[in-house]
Amino acid sequence: MKSSEVDQIIADAVNKSKRESKWHRPSKGNSTSILTARRLLNAAFMIGFVLTIIVYFVFPEKKILFFSLGFGSMILKIVEFYLRFMF
Repeated sequence: MKSSEVDQIIADAVNKSKRESKWHRPSKGNSTSILTARRLLNAAFMIGFVLTIIVYFVFPEKKILFFSLGFGSMILKIVEFYLRFMF
């Protein structure tokens, strides 16, 4: 075998591995609505997280508000996590 044939076989194997890998998204068939929903949920989670930290330091006596914001933000992140791995 020539070295160019070996290089071609290796390149084909790498390309096939990337197509079949669960870590690489296929270029076709991505649902833009799912990606948009994930981005919105992620942005809402980050805003909720920042608000939770602010409430914790500014209003230390309002524990119910702190926990409500914190758990609400976590629920948003869990939904985003579910969408990421299921679709």
